[in-house]
Amino acid sequence: MMRTSNPALNDKTFQQLGSVGYSEAMTVQGTVNKTGMMLLLLIASAAYTWSLFIEGNTESLMMWMMVGLIGGLITAFVTVFKKEWSPVTAPVYAVLEGFALGGISAILEARYEGIVIQAVALTFGTAGCLLIAYKSGIIKATENFKLGVFAATGAIGLIYLIGWIMSFFGTSIPAIHENGLIGIGFSLVVVTVAALNLVLDFDFIEKGAEHGAPKFMEWYAAFGLMVTLIWLYLEILRLLSKLNSRK
Repeated sequence: MMRTSNPALNDKTFQQLGSVGYSEAMTVQGTVNKTGMMLLLLIASAAYTWSLFIEGNTESLMMWMMVGLIGGLITAFVTVFKKEWSPVTAPVYAVLEGFALGGISAILEARYEGIVIQAVALTFGTAGCLLIAYKSGIIKATENFKLGVFAATGAIGLIYLIGWIMSFFGTSIPAIHENGLIGIGFSLVVVTVAALNLVLDFDFIEKGAEHGAPKFMEWYAAFGLMVTLIWLYLEILRLLSKLNSRK
């Protein structure tokens, strides 16, 4: 059975849908189209919060960033547990995440000029290379591969969770968030794991189409792919900011 570390795209999804009949089936092209729509929505809302930063409207910027972060998290959980709502919740998720990413990107761009275009190029370049590698069979989503990516992603999530809890006590995990060799090495590992999650997402989309999953699963699969792309973009931004701060 399929296994993926992306919580939106896991091996239980088709088991849950297996006993339900649907007139229209999911396709790979349909999922690509939905992903493109979500990217356009994300870019539009990101442009809005970016403009707020340019205008110096800090109060509104922070408000919309918080709306994006909290609203995006809530919408993501709703989408995971209510897959059939994804034609509505997935686009909403894209808009909300755009608010957050636009603000974060603008703040870092002001500090390190050119960092955003580098991060965007690296994100889509990485996704494109991995898609080619997956389609050509260079990288195969075997069970061992999936298990390894799942374990690595879980370990990173645990580290971030521990760091978040420690922040309430005015401390943090030493070195990994700094711009030293350990911090840069940690970010490289996280970027690699985030990128490998894309292979699992591609596999889920392909298998979904093969299984004749219901049409709304195109939105759900596009949502799962967006979750990974956003994570990868943020981790690349983090890595680039560490490298730039060493100059």
